[in-house]
Amino acid sequence: MKITGLEPFAIQVNNRNFLFCVVDTDSGISGIGECGVNSRSQAILGAFDHIREQIVGEDSSRIEHLWQLMFRGGFFPADSVVGSAMSAVDIALWDIRGKELGVPTYQLIGGLVRDRVICYPHNRCDDGLDAFLEHARRTTAEGWKFVRFHLPSRGDLLEPRQAIRDGVAWVAAVREELGADLEICVDVHTRLDPSEAIELANALEPYRIFFLEDPIRSESTNALRRVRASTKVPIAAGEQYAGKWAFRELIEDDLIDYCRVDLCIAGGITEAKKIAGWCETHYIRMVTHNPLGPVSSAACLALNLSTPNFGVQEQPTRPGSALNDLFPVQIEWQDGYLLPPTRPGLGIEFDREALRRMPPAVPLASRRLRREDNSYTNW
Repeated sequence: MKITGLEPFAIQVNNRNFLFCVVDTDSGISGIGECGVNSRSQAILGAFDHIREQIVGEDSSRIEHLWQLMFRGGFFPADSVVGSAMSAVDIALWDIRGKELGVPTYQLIGGLVRDRVICYPHNRCDDGLDAFLEHARRTTAEGWKFVRFHLPSRGDLLEPRQAIRDGVAWVAAVREELGADLEICVDVHTRLDPSEAIELANALEPYRIFFLEDPIRSESTNALRRVRASTKVPIAAGEQYAGKWAFRELIEDDLIDYCRVDLCIAGGITEAKKIAGWCETHYIRMVTHNPLGPVSSAACLALNLSTPNFGVQEQPTRPGSALNDLFPVQIEWQDGYLLPPTRPGLGIEFDREALRRMPPAVPLASRRLRREDNSYTNW
């Protein structure tokens, strides 16, 4: 089958941007993908224009060849913006290939190594401890086996040492309220410097959390090495990286316990499968970064169903609870687990006309936190 077109959709839903793309073929089969860096919509739309010139007319089944063409074909290696666009195309190509052969995508990348995929929700943590605990009670009662929150701020104010005290208090409250069996994930969201991250990690050791995510910013692996050497708490990182090469030191130097690869930034299913195999040689488990929409969720599920070194899948809300008019068929959730789809490709369906009717994505003001002296700090 030859690729005949690439149609991007940069849309806004409830003040949030989503970026999808549909790849068409001359057989009438189309596939859909999703982009990760949704805060740079105009730049990604420009990247799609370049990629369209590269792939239209090519054989849609040559997925690895097309990956190399998109990544290397502009001379300069793909960064997170171009990587997001090519990730979406790669995911769409795997969707097409599964539909062409009449099998779920996970059957094409190794087949099932598990019958279901455990996942964790996003627990509300912007309205204080009481609201967070109430939401944690609710998700646990629904069947979720995990609680996840990011390091709490106080409105738009985040003073690191106060945030550390609050974060430890929140974990202690969850343990007291919901017991020892519930798994807890704490996302620092790069809000701390190394010494502060070490202080938080050491204070959390008695509570046996599942992992501490992104304890510091991602620019310096040397700084992460310092954190890694100073705590026994499992560390998760990697969501901001584009391509396997960015992960090299994290994996080779055993700086992480959980790999937070984002399929919609790092290069799609093709690249994520390679990163997962590399992680397996270092006993690093995969925790796919998935704060996005139904396409990302389905792509992550395909990878995690077929990957032996799997940890848990991020799943902000239950599938089917959002964007149902755009994606009338989504993956299935049951008692805290995602189930293998039996439909071909990614196992989801999209309404292209409904996507076309959506309001376009708009530049959004970046979410900001400040220190007490009114200086900018990491969100």
